[in-house]
Parts: sequence; C-alpha cells; structure tokens
Amino acid sequence: MDLSNKPADLPTVEELLAMPEEEYMNERQLAFFRWLLLEEKRKLMENAQQTTQHLAEENVATPDWTDRATIEEEQALELRVRDRERKLMKKIDEALKRIDEGTYGYCEETGEPIGLRRLLARPTATLSIEAQERHERMEKLRAG
Repeated sequence: MDLSNKPADLPTVEELLAMPEEEYMNERQLAFFRWLLLEEKRKLMENAQQTTQHLAEENVATPDWTDRATIEEEQALELRVRDRERKLMKKIDEALKRIDEGTYGYCEETGEPIGLRRLLARPTATLSIEAQERHERMEKLRAG
C-alpha cells in the first residue's frame, strides 16, 4: 500500500490503529478509507488507459507466426489482468457507496465490525474474517 501521496490531514496507519474501538468508523477513518479506495481506483484507471494504448501500439501485422503467437498470448494475459481489475473497480465503487450509506466497515452478514487491520489489507472487504472463513468452508463443502 503506497501512502506516499496521502494528504497530511488524513490519519496515518499508526494513528488509525491507535484510535479507541468506540471510535470505529469515525469521520477521520472513513475519510482515510475513501481516499485509499479512490487512490486505488485512480491507479486502475491509469492501468486500463495504458493497456488500451499498449494494445493499439502492438496491433501491427507481424509476419513471423511465433512472434505473433507471443504477442497474442501477452495480450490475452494483459486482458485477463484488466478484467480482474474491472471487477475490483466495481468492488471499489460498492465500497465507496457503503461509505456514503454509513455501512462501510461492518460485516454484511453479521453487522459486526470488520476491523481496521482487515480493511487496511483489503479495503473492499464486506465480511469479517470469521464470516469469510465460514463462506470459504461452505464453498469447499459444495465443491467437494
């Protein structure tokens, strides 16, 4: 997580973690996570723009079939990465909406706090660790 361009008026990670539990998802914490999510979204938009540019530049006829196959494989990989990023962008938008609605930081299943450390690791998280583990166990049971 690159916090080098974080506005000075936002708390540091250390300040966030030092806040009392009763202040969970206070205005300063919400402002920090809004900034974090918007920063991630900005980076994803830059990546998408670079991919579009890159694909346009590489779209020239290559007579050597091995070179062409390599280019096509690289493009397919790049498009798969961008597809994952597109899905992440949707999750970021949903997280920003939860901030606006006042539900950000709380487990959508139990209503319990997700926790600052989990949100710092995964700002788009919608489940507490316990609820996430339950979901993963259920998925394994269904798959197995």
